[in-house]
Formats: sequence, structure tokens, C-alpha cells
Amino acid sequence: MGPGDLHKVLSRLNLPADPRVLVGISTSDDAGVYQLTADLALVQTVDFFTPIVDDPYAFGAIAAANALSDIYAMGAQPLTALSILCAPTSDDLGVLVEILQGGIDKLTEAGVALIGGHTVTDPELKCGYAITGTIDPTKIITNSNAQPGDQLILTKPLGTGIIATAQKGDVASPASISAAKETMLALNSEAAVQMCRIGVNSCTDITGFGLLGHLYEMASASKVGVELSYCQIPLLPQVGEYIADGLIPGGLKRNREYISEHVQFASSRSEADHAVLFDPQTSGGLLISLPSDRAKKLVDILCSKKITAAIIGRVVELRDRYITVR
Repeated sequence: MGPGDLHKVLSRLNLPADPRVLVGISTSDDAGVYQLTADLALVQTVDFFTPIVDDPYAFGAIAAANALSDIYAMGAQPLTALSILCAPTSDDLGVLVEILQGGIDKLTEAGVALIGGHTVTDPELKCGYAITGTIDPTKIITNSNAQPGDQLILTKPLGTGIIATAQKGDVASPASISAAKETMLALNSEAAVQMCRIGVNSCTDITGFGLLGHLYEMASASKVGVELSYCQIPLLPQVGEYIADGLIPGGLKRNREYISEHVQFASSRSEADHAVLFDPQTSGGLLISLPSDRAKKLVDILCSKKITAAIIGRVVELRDRYITVR
């Protein structure tokens, strides 16, 4: 299901109002937040997908890292996880053990306890997790509070969907496969800790809707415009080559169909340049909106901890389009 279809479905739902729901579906945020007490709220999310790499252990670990990212993007602390596993009956049980062990080890790295899950028979292998965390209700970081004058920081390079497509076509280089795998396996935990310490206005993580899809959600929820500097956006190796060879994932095309009307591109940018900005990411980085006087400091802190971080644009007053790419 593409982002356009998803939003059409959500817009037709009749959800009863509940004052305990502090963050629901209305702003397409990364996780839901439900208030328990004056100083405690639950933060919950769920995500699962088909294999993005050939290695079963790495697939399970990436699935866990991807689900955890939604909690980190809210500024929350993940605590527990439930696994979701769909697999054909003929699948080697050893493969399923590797997938689940990969997820368990990544959850353990994050300090999260696996407390159960659900498995179903399905012709297509899928794995993911439902994650529950907690947060002080006064410290929630949403995707709907970006402010004009803010700068935008991205914490991981783009291109995992394109490289996965190249890998399926047996044309991806070992170097690009390794780089994509490494970035997908990396937790966003330390980046989240540092953004909470320095103080930010808004955050979202970059996953299936691509950079521009999630940026559009942030901009529209915040009622602001954004200007991106293409040359500042970090990319994984050889992504441009794969795009030029026509190795475009289906999700990228759906994202472009959904979001293009809200984006204005500088005439100097080619169609190939545009493509990676729509690329669906798995376990992507955090997109952080924060006051300009704190942005360089946060980038320096993250880089000192060997976390990719770049200032890729700024927040402006809303104009004709939500997003401008220069």
C-alpha cells in the first residue's frame, strides 16, 4: 500500500476522541502516545516487512532496529517488544531461528526485553516488532512542531531501497551492500539521546515514505515550508549509478506519485537527482528540526560519536509548496 492509499484509508476512519491519546494518527507521527499519569505515558509502534538483505540474522536485527527507531524519534525510551513473524511452512526452521535471534540480539543491545509475539503461515517471509516505550508527557518530541528559522539535520545516508533493488538484480557491489547493511543495523538510540539533551523542536525517522514523504508529513503537520540543499544530503555509495541504470524500487515510484505535487525542484537538478529523495528507507536516520543556534553543536556531537549527521536544509514560512529542493 502506497502513502496516498494509506492516508485515504485513515481519513475515512471514525475514531472516538480520547483525552488520554496525546499523539494519535492525525499527524502521521512515528508512534502513538497514551497518557497513564501526570508524568508517565506509553509510546507504542509496530512495523514489519519482507527481507531487505540475504542474511537471515541481519534481517532480524534490521527489523528490530527499524521498529525501535519510531520510539527514538519521539524522544522516548523503548522497554519491551513483541515479535511478528510470517513464514511459509516449508521454510527451514534454522533460518527462522536466525531471524529471531538477530532481532533478540539487537533488542538486547537497545536494552529492550522481548516478551512474546505472534507467528502465522504466509507464502512470503516477513518479520517485525511491536515496541512499547515510556516518556514524560511534557517531553514528547513530535513531527508537528518544526518552527520557521529551524535547521534540519539528517543522521543517516539515503539509498537503502535503491541498493536493495540493485542487490536483487545481482548488480550491487559488495561495498554498497556492506554500507547499506551497516547503516540499517545501526540504532538511532545515541542520536536520540543527544537530541533530547540539546533540545529540539521536532523529529521524525526516515523509513518507507522516503526523505521527502516524511519531510512532507513534518511540514504539513507543522504548517511550515522547508528548503533542502541537495548537495548537503548524505548518500550511500553508488546510489547515483544504480538510479542511472534504472534500478528503481516500486516504493520509490509510489512515493514520487504521492508527494511530487508538494515539492518544487530547482531546474538545475535532474530526474536522477530527485529519485533518491523519494527512495523508501529501511531503518533510516532521524530527521531533526531544531533552532539554528544549536544545529552545528548537535552535528559536532553526533560526528564525534561516529554518527553520520549533516545539516540538509532549513524551515521557512509556508509558501506555494511545502518543500523546495535547491
